[in-house]
Amino acid sequence: VHLVESGGGLVQAGGSLRLSCAATGSTFSIKAMGWYRQAPGKQRELVAGISGGGTHYADSVKGRFTISRDNAKNTMYLVMNSLKPEDTAVYYCNAFGDGLIYWGQGTQVAVSS
Repeated sequence: VHLVESGGGLVQAGGSLRLSCAATGSTFSIKAMGWYRQAPGKQRELVAGISGGGTHYADSVKGRFTISRDNAKNTMYLVMNSLKPEDTAVYYCNAFGDGLIYWGQGTQVAVSS
């Protein structure tokens, strides 16, 4: 499985962005997907996840971010609203299936105050 993120950029606080993660390869094996982020000097953290069981979010983004998946397009999205400077990070797409974990290369999100 190969994952490619897009949609990052620079936005002012209060603005919005939509990230996309396009999956190719053995996408039929994917059981769950998610978005992680890593800010400078910090550990990578889970932002949101989606699977057959539904969706879940980190407390810090609940009510602001929405994760979704279009299976027909093999693409996952993250709509980010009311962005804050503390949301600045590299955002990574993640997929899990058949005991394997896949990562994208990351896309930079920068939120100015």
